This record gives sequence, structure tokens and C-alpha cells, in this order.
Amino acid sequence: MASIVIMPKQGLMMEEGTITQWLVQEGETVTEGAPLFEMETDKLTITMNAEVSGTLLKIIHPAGDVVPITQPIAIVGKPGEDISSLTGGESAAPAPEAPAEAPAPIPASAPAETPAAVERAPGERVFSSPRARLRAEENGVDVAAIPGSGPDGMVIERDVTAYMASRPAVTPLAANIAKAQGVDLSGVSGTGPNGKITTADLPGASPASVAPVAADRGTRTEPMSGMRKAIARNMLASKSTNAQTNHRMSVDMTAAMALREKLKGMGVKVSYNDIIVRVCAKVLRDHPIVNASVDGNNIIYHDYVNVGTAVSVPGGLIVPVIRDADIVGLTGIAKQSAELVEKAREGRLTDQDYHGGTFTVSSLGMFDLDDFVAIINPPESAILAVGRIAKTPVVVTGADGSDAVAIRPMCTLSLSYDHRIIDGAEAAKFLRDVKTYLQEPALLI
Repeated sequence: MASIVIMPKQGLMMEEGTITQWLVQEGETVTEGAPLFEMETDKLTITMNAEVSGTLLKIIHPAGDVVPITQPIAIVGKPGEDISSLTGGESAAPAPEAPAEAPAPIPASAPAETPAAVERAPGERVFSSPRARLRAEENGVDVAAIPGSGPDGMVIERDVTAYMASRPAVTPLAANIAKAQGVDLSGVSGTGPNGKITTADLPGASPASVAPVAADRGTRTEPMSGMRKAIARNMLASKSTNAQTNHRMSVDMTAAMALREKLKGMGVKVSYNDIIVRVCAKVLRDHPIVNASVDGNNIIYHDYVNVGTAVSVPGGLIVPVIRDADIVGLTGIAKQSAELVEKAREGRLTDQDYHGGTFTVSSLGMFDLDDFVAIINPPESAILAVGRIAKTPVVVTGADGSDAVAIRPMCTLSLSYDHRIIDGAEAAKFLRDVKTYLQEPALLI
């Protein structure tokens, strides 16, 4: 009897998924446990394996379709089986008939044919897989410039790899000028280091002679990805349900920097974010209300401390969770953090990796941001925003009580909290204790 393949639920909050690629086509054999299709959820791209063996009789939703969870997307059964009752009267793709004569043998050395890349018209909507967008962003390439060989011209990872291999090395300024003037760089030879194309190599081009941009510019509409829709829902829910406010405090990071350098000399690699997560985990144990959640008229206290760390990925932001951050220690936090960041950037995070957080740390200091206010990640009740560490003149008091101006590495922390359950004084105490431990990390022992 034929079996229906449904859109699987990959996470508590998942409502729909996008089919990015069918790995088996209609009429081909399906093997239980073997890859069947690729899908994109609000957090990750994942390859789904077949749950039964047979023949793929019907693809109900092709690549590119957004399908609600548990809805049928394909039918697997025996060749020639009647599935009209499952498809509303539509028949399955006919099973291939046995040829009257055996076809000519195909040489074993013949490589599988790669689908031809699809060129697109100017302004045409571009579909691309998450991995393709990641590779393009890493290499500073516009996905729209890459021909796609996936379903319906979708740009997939191998398209980006092939494009990078065929593209001549070029300086950013030369690339911008060539794009503005419509110069095809494929036929341009570079005279820069290692053959890189510079502005001097462009035919008649110079920064001063860049042609004006065409005036026929307009607008374009692009549907939100599953990840972006999830972010929109969560952020709107956070602002509409939480009584969010925030406190700020500046911290002298001299001792924290010294700790990091000492551990580095011992062969232990930790980041400033790891140190801040370790401090927050300790202070959350001392202030359990900051680690709690709201459920209607109830306050839920968590006996565990799971700290989420915000990670930017192409198309959005995800928050993988460092579990038991209060007991695994600084090296355990560093190990988990490195593994989660790598998995996030490669699109390999699982549902377990980004659910169950009780508090979040969001650092944007690497973007030279002094300070910012972060939005609470529901159902958590607080989030700590961390700015850059910058040398700043501050007043310091000596042992004799005298004041002096000194240059210190300062960092601004901003705690956003849900005022429904966390009072201002309690939030201030939490932030004060975080500051104390960062300025005296020996107290963590």
C-alpha cells in the first residue's frame, strides 16, 4: 500500500518548512534511511531521509514550495500502484516500461551530467539555498550574479563554488567600477599581485570616470525566508508581551583581559564572550528570578542555567544554547561555544541546539559598536547586550584615596529585562554582580 510523505515537524515552534531540493525524482527508487529531500526550517537546512522503501510515485510539492507541517508532500509505493484516492483523482507518474531491446551500455567512466546553469533576466527574482548564501557572503559575491543549476534555477552551493573557481581575482574598488560600467571581467587580465585585477586594468576605467547608475531603478518584493518569519514573530511577541526595560553599566575589563592572556599562555583558548557567559552563569545562580520565565500568572524558576549566545548567519540571527553553563566551567563553555558557532555557520544545528535557553548574551563589539539595547528572546526574561572593549579615560581612586585619570579598557553592558517579574533593583544588583566578577574574576573560584 502506498505511503504518504509529510512535511516533518523539526522543532516545537516550527509551523512550516520550505522544500529546497528533491534528491529523488518521480519514478525513481526510494530506499529507507537514504536521503529523500532537503528542507529549510526557520532555523536550519536539513536533509530528510526516507522512512519507507519503494518508488517515488508522486511529488505533491516541488522544490521551492512552503508547506505547513504534517501536510502531504509526496507519495511512495509500488510501480503502477493506483494512488488516485490519495491525490484527488490524479494518477502517479507512469512506471518506465521495459525496453524491447537492451540499450547500448554506458561506459563506466562517463561522469554524471551536471544540470546546466540557468541564466536569468535582469531584475528576475533569485532563489538560493542557505548554504549557497553563506558561501557567497563569505566570498563577497552577490548571489544574483551566479547562474543557478538547482530546481527552477535555484542557486545552490556548488554553483557558488564553480563561480568562485572561474572568477578572476579582483580588488573591491575594481569590482565596483566594473559593475557600474557593465564591464565583463572574464576577459580582463590582471597586473596586480598574483594576477589580481585592479582599477588600472579596466578598459578606460578610473574612479573618476565611473558612469552614472541607470535611472530606471525601482522596488522589488522578496518573500521572507522561514528564518526571517520566525525572527519577526519572536521579536513582535517579545515587544508585545514583555514589559521590557533596561539598565546600563560600564565595566573595567583589565582583569578579564589579563585572565584571557594567562589562559592563552597555558594553551587554553577562550574568548571574551566565553568569560562573560561564565560570569553570567554564576550570577544567574545567585539571582534566580533573572533566570526565570513567565507563564500566564505563574513564574517558572529553572534549576538549570542554559545561556544562549546570539550568532549572525546569512538571512538572520539564531541563538544556539550553551547547556549547564553554571557547572561546565570556562573551558567547557569555550568548547561548547566553538562547536555551536561552527555548526551554526555550516547550517548543521539541530532543534536541541537552539531550544531550552534561560538567558541570552548578545555581543556586537566585533562590529565596533559601543553599546546597544537587545530585545528579550521569549520565553526568557532577560538578555545582556555587550559592546566593544575600548580604551577610555576614567577616574581611578588610589589606595591613599587620591583620584587620578587613567586609560582603561572599558566595556558597556546593557541588561534588558521583563519588568513583570524582575524589579529594577533586582536587575541593578544582577548587573552590579556581573561587573564585580568581570573586574575580579578570581572570585569565580
